[in-house]
Amino acid sequence: MKILILGAGKMGAFFTDLLSFEHEVAVLERDAKRMRFIYNAIRMQTADEIDAFAPDLVINCVTLNHTVEAFRTVLPHLKPYCIISDVASVKNDLQEFYMENGFPYVSTHPMFGPTFANLGSLTSENTIIISEGDHLGKIFFKDLYEKLKLNIFEYTFEEHDRVVAYSLGIPFASTLVFAATMVHQDAPGTTFKRHMKIARGLLSEDDYLLTEILFNPRTPRQITRIQEELGALQEIIRRHDTEAMKTFLTKLRKKIE
Repeated sequence: MKILILGAGKMGAFFTDLLSFEHEVAVLERDAKRMRFIYNAIRMQTADEIDAFAPDLVINCVTLNHTVEAFRTVLPHLKPYCIISDVASVKNDLQEFYMENGFPYVSTHPMFGPTFANLGSLTSENTIIISEGDHLGKIFFKDLYEKLKLNIFEYTFEEHDRVVAYSLGIPFASTLVFAATMVHQDAPGTTFKRHMKIARGLLSEDDYLLTEILFNPRTPRQITRIQEELGALQEIIRRHDTEAMKTFLTKLRKKIE
């Protein structure tokens, strides 16, 4: 299969490495410096070069705020049978875009990301395949993710947005609050250092990605839940209520079993 990957960032490089030994892969990236470590693949810097390549599948790995723009740039150079796909964490405008352009499409969300996960061992990581979309495209990504031993879940666009609001909105908001209240520690404990590592990793992400996840219409409800639980904990601490604290901790342990 001929596969065109848009973007040579962390995810673009990951998919190139993953696919280039079994498929004919090309990478389109305007910044030549970002392709220094791209190998066993055709390097492209302009959309006009796509015409001769004639890909069967496009995997859009550019940053979230440029995803639709990148699609619009390459669509005039694609054959009608070409399947277009994205791996975006936020699907806000993508469903409408796919409905408008007429190309077969598939949308997935590898939830491991390149920042925290060990890309060499993904057996404990998850990925989502959106149920709407091209059947053959979904089969391709299902086979690919199964080879990586990822845990695969299939959701609609609507269900995906709800899952992201919970699974990303809560930890993102909690980590940002930790970073906002942090003060320098000369002798930090193990727990503090672990939280600090997570905060640094999160804040290394693209600002637009963080913003879009937190601006997900379903995220405010999750942040309200954080505020409610924090308020309950604060009241227990204020009262020095040992029994209430035991009950609170027991509830939490049951939740994370």
